[in-house]
Amino acid sequence: MTDLTQLQSDLTAQIAAATDVAGVEAIRVAALGKSGSISALLKTLGAMSPDERKEKGPLINQLRDAVSAAIAERKTALETAELDARLARESLDLTLPARPRRKGSVHPTMQTMDEMVAVFAEMGFAVAEGPDIEDDFHNFTALNFPPKHPAREMHDTFFFNEGPDGERKLLRTHTSPVQVRAMRKGNTAPPAPWIAAGQEPPIRIIVPGRTYRMDSDATHTPMFHQIEGLVIDKGIHMGHLKWTLETFIARFFETDAVTTRFRPHHFPFTEPSAEMDVGCDRSGGEVKIGTGSDWLEILGCGMVHPNVLRHCGIDPDVYQGFAFGMGVDRLGTLKYGMPDLRDMFASDTRWLAHYGFSAFQAPNLVSGLS
Repeated sequence: MTDLTQLQSDLTAQIAAATDVAGVEAIRVAALGKSGSISALLKTLGAMSPDERKEKGPLINQLRDAVSAAIAERKTALETAELDARLARESLDLTLPARPRRKGSVHPTMQTMDEMVAVFAEMGFAVAEGPDIEDDFHNFTALNFPPKHPAREMHDTFFFNEGPDGERKLLRTHTSPVQVRAMRKGNTAPPAPWIAAGQEPPIRIIVPGRTYRMDSDATHTPMFHQIEGLVIDKGIHMGHLKWTLETFIARFFETDAVTTRFRPHHFPFTEPSAEMDVGCDRSGGEVKIGTGSDWLEILGCGMVHPNVLRHCGIDPDVYQGFAFGMGVDRLGTLKYGMPDLRDMFASDTRWLAHYGFSAFQAPNLVSGLS
């Protein structure tokens, strides 16, 4: 009994004197481990007589329980003290400024499209939209494309497989199908609220949106963005078209020194058709609009073909109109000095951080560009 009391006193003193968790763990192993002093006493119980075991067994178990409790208590106290010291040592200085957070930005394509829409809105154009997946009639037939036109081939256009009715849908190659939807008088119940419904002239709309063609190089991508315009009214002529486009270019590029020229061209849906060039300077590896002696083709345009008007139920002997179309991404690269159109779609966050725009600087559709 005296030996057990002395052993408990010695172990309790060692536990109380331990200065860290590792020291407490060493005492535990020495006392309660496989070869520990208390474990050795527990092993002697098997060789005792029943009377001795009845007398000494409870005492040895009490010793074990008392030492185990003392070890657990001291370990908890040391761990708490260590945590308190660590919290004091690693406390945060809340007076320091927070780490800067990377903010999102408006993509250059969306910024450019908003600017273009703002300019045309000032000139009285309404915005019309339509589906990306089109049928042959709206994308080709109604726009006077002949049956064997190259645009109808697989190497130029993304076609879907034939449906149960034998019709092959396609990804629209331009936003012109929306012009057809806007002109067709029978189109009074559009399939979605954002798709233009047919209306009687006068019509003055712009059509921004995505388009798709099998083309990829520094100035072309398989998916790109277009804005097309359409004006239908009585007495419309090329002079109206010329003024509209020259006014837009001057406003968009923020310069009054704009020179343009119109070259004869061919589009199935306009007659006469033209491509518009703007005067520019290509020196120094940059393209500057409004100065220099070079020319840059920037868009296609023309008077709406009589056949297109007839397809849409409009009498070409009463109404005339003009249409134009231009690439949003391409105009963005010209205005903001981006050398490769494909970077617009690369999702490189470094490029976006450099060329992106603050959402608070987006143009106002009422007041125009800020």
